[in-house]
Amino acid sequence: MAAVEFHFDYRSPYSYLAMTQTGDIDLTLHPFDVIDVMKRVGNTPTTITCKAKGAYASVDLGRWARRYGVPMSPNPKMRDIDGRLLLRATLAIPDGPERRKAATALFNAMWGEPAPLGSPAEIAALLAAAGVAGAAGLAEMMDGAVLEALLDAANATAAERGVFGSPTFFVGTEMFFGNDRLDFMRDTMGAAA
Repeated sequence: MAAVEFHFDYRSPYSYLAMTQTGDIDLTLHPFDVIDVMKRVGNTPTTITCKAKGAYASVDLGRWARRYGVPMSPNPKMRDIDGRLLLRATLAIPDGPERRKAATALFNAMWGEPAPLGSPAEIAALLAAAGVAGAAGLAEMMDGAVLEALLDAANATAAERGVFGSPTFFVGTEMFFGNDRLDFMRDTMGAAA
């Protein structure tokens, strides 16, 4: 099967749901700040600005979680969690198995089985508990200018690529947006293999 690029933000519950369904897929992980990219491309987070859509999304997320057989328990400290901090922590880990372990643990702590994510020390502890190599040294790096620059570059790249929300997947140049497009993505992966 063809490799897949996965562009995501931990603040997106649909990205969490999508991640739970990618166990057999060779992923290249591209964390990005969905709010920044939306501004760059002229999109708006309608589940925040439209009360009716926000209420619908709460019900819809439950449906998807039941279909996938995964927990859906939003972190009760969600409003206090710095999403960019989680993204920078992920960018500090080279892409590959360790980044995937980290992303799985962070998504789960945000949406599946809540865990403390309010500080660099809490994030590093969570990643260490998940067995991510080098997690112990991450706390000092997360607030650094180097990772902030990497995140800004990732945002610019995502916007240039045509990303307008999270989750977004690419198989070659073909883009798929949303956890509800995984079947189409898998079809394309099979055709490309």
